[in-house]
Amino acid sequence: MSVDVYLASASPRRRELLQQIGVRFAVLPVNVAEIYQTGETPVAYAQRLACDKAQAGWNSLVNADRKPVLGADTIVVSDERILGKPRDQDDGIVMLQLLSGKTHQVITAVALCHGPCSVKVNVSRVSLRSLTLAECQAYWETGEPSDKAGGYAIQGKAAIFIRELEGSYSGVMGLPIFETAQLLAQLNIPMWS
Repeated sequence: MSVDVYLASASPRRRELLQQIGVRFAVLPVNVAEIYQTGETPVAYAQRLACDKAQAGWNSLVNADRKPVLGADTIVVSDERILGKPRDQDDGIVMLQLLSGKTHQVITAVALCHGPCSVKVNVSRVSLRSLTLAECQAYWETGEPSDKAGGYAIQGKAAIFIRELEGSYSGVMGLPIFETAQLLAQLNIPMWS
């Protein structure tokens, strides 16, 4: 199969979402430090990381293999606090307790690099029902939240915690399909292949 775009992510969720819209892609994992810079807004932080990932992928390709590179980053913001992936069980449980019974933002930026980078952002609002400590601990034990921004996966077992979603389900999963399709269309990258 020929490749139209590279995905600068090892995320199985992002692969699944690109497959859903029929994009011919290959995975190109990159290693980009996810370090918040003082004074950066959450949206700017997500945009910078998405661009850095796409650019790192682009820079790793030799000229003969150069196809556009898609990068993405998802962060959760609650009470003006940026929540990335939990460091450990204690951190994961603290995150869930912070989100319990509240509405938070999920910001996903997606960037497409083909020399210059273009970036789009999706901001969704997710409301969780109140969670008990026992539920948070049991959910952690499933293994699902350990590598998820905010310590939960909307498409997985944590779906029972979601009271309301305002925005993009795919954006909360980690790759907003609407915005991704807009970027791909700018470079005439086919979908539904």
